[in-house]
Amino acid sequence: MASSSAMRKVACAMILCIVMTAPYATEALTCGQVSGSLASCISYLKGAPGPSGACCGGIKRLNGMAQTPPDRKTACGCLKSAAAAISGINYGLANALPGKCGVSIPYPISPNTDCSRVH
Repeated sequence: MASSSAMRKVACAMILCIVMTAPYATEALTCGQVSGSLASCISYLKGAPGPSGACCGGIKRLNGMAQTPPDRKTACGCLKSAAAAISGINYGLANALPGKCGVSIPYPISPNTDCSRVH
């Protein structure tokens, strides 16, 4: 019985160590998050003067969320779909927008972007 009790204590200690040292699980980025982050940018992308603070905040937030290659590919696909679905977007403004907000992304924002090449 004593060995069984000791084994339970060791097992509990191991489980506790695993739980405490395991990295926090993160959920995959969704197109809803991408759209929500960039919704305030649409008026600028259609010709309104200068991106708003909310727009740049959304760009920075999205950049912070897209830290893994799968999340960057998802963000790219969502941006590509949104770019194709929203009429009247000025793609020159769209491609310059991340830089205006102090963020760099490694692909153009366009319906023609090949998101399979995003790392």
